[in-house]
Amino acid sequence: MEDKKQKLNIKETINNLKNIWPITKGFRSSFVWYSIFIVVISIIHVIIPLFTAKQVLYLSNESWNELFKVCLIVLGLDFSWYLIAYFRDFFGYKFQLEIMRKMQLKVAEETLKLETKEIDSNTSGIFIDRLTKDTDEITRIFFTINQTLSSFLTSAGVMIAIFLISKFFFVYFLAVVILLFIINKISIQKRHYHHKILRKQNEENTGLITELVRGMRDIKVLNASSYFLDNVHNRLDIAFKERYRIRNIDRLYNFISNGLEDFLSFVFIMLGIYFCSTGKLNAASFLILYQYRYRVSSIVYMGSHLIEDLKNFDLSCTRIFEIIDNRKFKKEKFGDEVLIKAKGNIEFKNVNFSYGKKKNIIKNMSFSIKPNETIGFVGKSGAGKTTIFSLIDKLYTVDSGNILLDGKSIYDLTEDSIRNNISIITQNPYIFNFTIKENLQLAKPDLLESEMIEACKTACIHDFIMSLPNQYDTLVGEGGINLSGGQRQRLAIARALLKKTEIILFDEATSALDNETQREIQKAISNMQGEYTILIIAHRLSTVKYADRILVIDDGSVVDAGTEQELIKNSEIFKKLYDSELER
Repeated sequence: MEDKKQKLNIKETINNLKNIWPITKGFRSSFVWYSIFIVVISIIHVIIPLFTAKQVLYLSNESWNELFKVCLIVLGLDFSWYLIAYFRDFFGYKFQLEIMRKMQLKVAEETLKLETKEIDSNTSGIFIDRLTKDTDEITRIFFTINQTLSSFLTSAGVMIAIFLISKFFFVYFLAVVILLFIINKISIQKRHYHHKILRKQNEENTGLITELVRGMRDIKVLNASSYFLDNVHNRLDIAFKERYRIRNIDRLYNFISNGLEDFLSFVFIMLGIYFCSTGKLNAASFLILYQYRYRVSSIVYMGSHLIEDLKNFDLSCTRIFEIIDNRKFKKEKFGDEVLIKAKGNIEFKNVNFSYGKKKNIIKNMSFSIKPNETIGFVGKSGAGKTTIFSLIDKLYTVDSGNILLDGKSIYDLTEDSIRNNISIITQNPYIFNFTIKENLQLAKPDLLESEMIEACKTACIHDFIMSLPNQYDTLVGEGGINLSGGQRQRLAIARALLKKTEIILFDEATSALDNETQREIQKAISNMQGEYTILIIAHRLSTVKYADRILVIDDGSVVDAGTEQELIKNSEIFKKLYDSELER
């Protein structure tokens, strides 16, 4: 089991702060002003008790003129405190928002660079929690440090004042601080251990709740609500137990520390009475010490909270930098060779690929495609057709072999050289919760209205869009939930067409379309033939009827190739697929 003590590693904390500090560039002045106001407020906290003690003395002595003057000073100090606190909070909050915005943007940017395998093998909750909760935890550390510094400065000033007033009470308060600190430290060590477990569980729960929301329709259709809710209940119960353990630790610590503080306060008053009655301390000094007693103990809580927050900060940094610095999750790697405009030549050379440690999905595959050819890919489900497209677009990295684009290895090319030259239209396209126009602008940010309409007409979705109340400004819902499957595919086709790449991959992109719409899309594809390199994974063989060549994929290999008529005569696998479609 992991060590529950979880000692703070100062060296690690300093390194984490150094790594985070560059992100604050551009708004550090806000942090500087925030820090200055913290120091000024600390000084005011030390001074005020000196004057409030005089207020009590002048009141008891009926020294009205002196009392009036001191009250004006206290009023001025209080007003100054509120004014400075206003500007402190202004600059502090500004700094907090800026650093959180940049942190979240950085994590989002680095998450998009992760290998597709990493996304496939982890829940979305891992990345959502790190993007939101961990960035918040990191942001808070700057305020904790400043607040602790403020409390330390205040307490240091108070302890100096106490030392000047009474050496005995200085030792007494020092002993109180040490005792409370030891108790607090034990509590924090136990809390941090359970917090670490809770953070991991929260990641899993976030992913599960995300699945519940996104898969709600399927859960209802499957009548699987009870099963899914039982799963949710079990996961949430684990997190609940960790929270309950943390709360129990807090309750026990509060019971002990509050009781101890009350007892020590009683002891302090008894000692004060003794010292005053014996003439070793005057009433004014005792009043000042009395008002200082809680300010001394505040350093214990701030110091303990600083330790706890630094541990949480280190934990959050570890989780964040697992994404940013490639410590745990692998990033996509690209070359530095630039290919501005691809001609469309694609070649597989003895390619092998597997998902993780599973058996090879692609087995020693070789084939070549000439520019402006239209190539169909057919085969049984699970034969490896979609994987071929993912490898061409470098969503995955081959285990061995090579893939060439215009004679250049895709592993030597830049990301833009690959993905600006290839468009993929998938069978299950993800439509974002934007307007239709914004979804199309993902492919071309500087999209002209004429281009948008032309692409949508080609994809046979323009008329539908124009029938909507807000037309191209219509929000489509998360995952395009407000659109039918066919409408999502047609919108995805329009989105891909706007990239105007030389290579277009259709991954069963017409599978959700009715026969009439499919014919329209097929007509659009036919119009593009000869001008683009077009690869089509066929759900219906009629989609690839007029392809220049058809590759038959079986068990991760190209087993046959030719035109439709050639394959009907020479390929047993293709003939079975062909006859099966005729029987429908």
